Amino acid sequence: MKLLLALLLAGPAIGAGAETGSPSWVDPKTGHRVIRVSTEPGSSSLYFNQQSFTPQGDKMVVSIPGGIGAVDLNSWRITPIVKGEKLQLLFAGGRTRTVYYALATAPRAADGESGPSQIWAADIDSGRARKIADLPAGGIATINADETLLAGTVTKRPMALQPGAGGRDARFGQANYSANGPDGKPLTFAEAKEVRLNDRLEAKIPMEIFTIDVRTGERRVVHRATDWLNHLLFSPTDPTLLMFCHEGPWHKVDRIWTIRTDGSGLALVHKRTMNMEIAGHEFWAPDGKTIWYDLQTPRGQVFWLAGYELATGKRRWYNLDRNQWSVHFNIAPDQKSFSGDGGDSEMVAHAPDGKWLYILHPRDIPDVAGIHAPGSDQLISPGTLDGEKIVDMSRHDYRLEPNIHFTPDGKWIVFRSNMEGYNGIYAAELARNGGK
Repeated sequence: MKLLLALLLAGPAIGAGAETGSPSWVDPKTGHRVIRVSTEPGSSSLYFNQQSFTPQGDKMVVSIPGGIGAVDLNSWRITPIVKGEKLQLLFAGGRTRTVYYALATAPRAADGESGPSQIWAADIDSGRARKIADLPAGGIATINADETLLAGTVTKRPMALQPGAGGRDARFGQANYSANGPDGKPLTFAEAKEVRLNDRLEAKIPMEIFTIDVRTGERRVVHRATDWLNHLLFSPTDPTLLMFCHEGPWHKVDRIWTIRTDGSGLALVHKRTMNMEIAGHEFWAPDGKTIWYDLQTPRGQVFWLAGYELATGKRRWYNLDRNQWSVHFNIAPDQKSFSGDGGDSEMVAHAPDGKWLYILHPRDIPDVAGIHAPGSDQLISPGTLDGEKIVDMSRHDYRLEPNIHFTPDGKWIVFRSNMEGYNGIYAAELARNGGK
């Protein structure tokens, strides 16, 4: 027993997973199995709210060295779909077995997104590809529920988020943020990022949200603004409903918005009611009925996972512990639980023990003795989240965001990590130790 305890405390023991053939281990602190899907340089899964899976739920699209691949979710083996050094994986289709990607046709501009490109689609199984459209500038962010429209943004002039020689750090997928505070001393990475985001916001660069017809390549403008428009995401069920954000320091902007593809129905999802209140990192529920988001009242003090029901305006807020606050949250396919990817002590929660991947189980707070306040059905419905630790991320550098995805069967979470010293794609089984 002493020998077994010593081995567990020493860290993950790498071995071949009997079912998958991929290197795997049981996290000694949580009892959950972790699989290393790929650590080849250039391997990466998608951002937390981007469509990654085939409609049948058997494969996941990922970036691989020299192209785009598909992960078989039964064996965890990766098969190339399309090859090319200048390809950018966008997302999978929600209706067909298609992967969408951009092919850069000239060097990117200073903002990393304004260079010319072509938008392509490829069959995930055969690799057969077709060009959809030429894009003179800007980038594509999302595709609608019936795969008829792509949506993206374009800026009228480029602006690098980190000026000078700092540039973009490929290890973390974001800029090398650095800045000095009012006292002239260097700020932390997280605080420097706030400064650079504010610089970009205050530049008030004209922008457009536009759509591209997948069948014809026709481009139409949806919305124009000098706000910083970002994080477009179509509803998973309504082909004409688009969610987007006003980017910038969260305590300054009204962040979460929806709009129709014809430009009508512009609506703010969450309105601030106190100074330093923040809301963001929004995502759709799978049924398209609710928008979920990180809410803090105020920033860095009180933490909620908040939901807004579009049809009724009903709001549901789940409170969570500081250590359970996460860079991103996500929702299980059955909508009965959430995931959180944790954060380090420099981030907004300043969590002393936040470097974990979590599964979060909601628990409503009922009325006492069944006695309801007048108009209670119109008030915010409160609750709490009970967290279960899935993966120890103590060796992870959170400048690389984990970006958790639930697999379509709800049995695994897939995430990015540098816990072993290099960027990789990993999966963790939600049943503890294989269900034992």
